Amino acid sequence: MIERFQKKCAKFRTLGLNRLNHYRSIIKLIPQQHADLMNSQPVPGEMVDYIFDEQRDQYLLLKYGWPRGKHAHYTKVHARISDGKIWIEEDMTEDGVGTELVQASVPKEDIVLGFNPPELRPYTEFAVA
Repeated sequence: MIERFQKKCAKFRTLGLNRLNHYRSIIKLIPQQHADLMNSQPVPGEMVDYIFDEQRDQYLLLKYGWPRGKHAHYTKVHARISDGKIWIEEDMTEDGVGTELVQASVPKEDIVLGFNPPELRPYTEFAVA
C-alpha cells in the first residue's frame, strides 16, 4: 500500500499536477465527443456509455446491447494515464485517439499506442513506452 502511494507521489512530482490535470481533461473530452456523436445517431437496442476513473486514471467508451437481435459488447476506446504518458489500449475510432490527442496539444512522445506490440511501437510516430 505504501509503495503504491509512493509511486503515485513520484508520478505527481515528475509529471506536474497541471500537466496531469490537462491530460485528464483532454482524455475525458475526446471519448465524450465520440459518445455524443454515437448517441446522436442511435442504433435501436444499442447503448453507449463513457466511463472514467480519475483515481486510477482509466477512461473507457463502451458500446453494448442487443442491436438487430444479437448481443454486442465493444470497447470503443480504452485509455489510461501511467508514468506521465497517455496509453491508448484500444482505439476503434475512425481518425484515431492518438491523432486527436496531438491536435489537442499532447506531445507525441507522451502518447503510447498500447494496442500495438512493443516490438512494433518504434515504427510508429508515437512513444514506445
